[in-house]
Amino acid sequence: MTTVVNGTYHPDFAGVRDAFEQNFRQRGEVGAAVCVTVDGETVVDLWGGSADLATGRAWEADSRVVVFSCTKGATAICAHVLADRGQLDLDALVGDYWPEFASNGKERATVSMMLDHSVGVPAISGPVDAGGMYDWAYMCDLLAKQEPWWKPGTRNGYHMITFGWTVGELVRRIDGRSLGTFFREEIAQPAGLEFDIGLPAELEARVAPIIVWMPGPEYDSAFTRALVEDPQSMQAQGLGNIMQAGIDYNTRDFHAAEIGGAGGVATARGLAALYRPFALDGDGLVSVDTVARMGRTSAATSEDAMLLIPTRFALGFMKTMDNRRRAGVIAAGTSAVLSAAAFGHVGAGGSIGFADPSARMSFGYVMNRQGEGILLNDRGQTLVDATYRTLGYRSDTSGSWIK
Repeated sequence: MTTVVNGTYHPDFAGVRDAFEQNFRQRGEVGAAVCVTVDGETVVDLWGGSADLATGRAWEADSRVVVFSCTKGATAICAHVLADRGQLDLDALVGDYWPEFASNGKERATVSMMLDHSVGVPAISGPVDAGGMYDWAYMCDLLAKQEPWWKPGTRNGYHMITFGWTVGELVRRIDGRSLGTFFREEIAQPAGLEFDIGLPAELEARVAPIIVWMPGPEYDSAFTRALVEDPQSMQAQGLGNIMQAGIDYNTRDFHAAEIGGAGGVATARGLAALYRPFALDGDGLVSVDTVARMGRTSAATSEDAMLLIPTRFALGFMKTMDNRRRAGVIAAGTSAVLSAAAFGHVGAGGSIGFADPSARMSFGYVMNRQGEGILLNDRGQTLVDATYRTLGYRSDTSGSWIK
């Protein structure tokens, strides 16, 4: 059965449309959307497939979906906006803004460590109340009391869910508004973004349910082995202690909660528009210097303490990560190959939003059927690749797209 693809695209970007259609024909796409801007103009805005297999509801232009860790990019942008305004010093101690956090070995933790995943609290090492992740104050109190898994700043490990509270609480402490409110009033509403951290009830009917991917025995990676085999591991506690008691991504409670590390609900258009200013030297939202700082690699390692693969991070954003040929690393879902200048964030299952200042391009891709792995799978990467080829980039063999 042929999936109808709707929307518009510039003729030069026919290759992106072709790749999008092939995702439905060859790669098991169910419902999805992709959007690309160049020089501030939308050159791709496509959607198609089914938003809800149970009801037969089609994916529409305004269909939204949980974008998981793409939300981290939005949370980080809030922090950088405050830094650009002189309200947040990225080199300051966290305790200057959040005194309770400066305890139990975290006294010298800095704001930049919060952003680049080196602060050492990727997991809560004790029980979390059922539904506790919906209680902002409760989660922040647990993180303030948490002993770090390593001395802050000495290594980095992906803060899968906790990032939203560590960075988001700094936003709240400085501005007074909640993370979701600050994002909505300062970033989303002025730009007309289809993106919420804490979805309003009136938009609930537009949300496409997530079709969850669960790794089977055939998917063997160090991360999944630690997750399944060792309940005391950082990986198991990082997910299990927080996501316990039947957390369901497809409920109103999850969509309404302000979960800055994993709970954002957006369209592909919203993701591309979120990053559009940073493809255009800040475009009045932040300064050129701030954009340069946002895109600079801050932490890189041959083995991320949480994901157990090589990773590279800017201050709150992922950089290009190429693990396609790494010995002992499963290729599927462990890479996200961009240009060296690009920065953004993937979400669980394969969604992605990013800016590429060198190409003056921003990109957003969302879908409802999660793919395998912990970074991009072949559906999102194929769309990214087609975009770079259209822009005249010739190769990604080096681990980043180059002209």
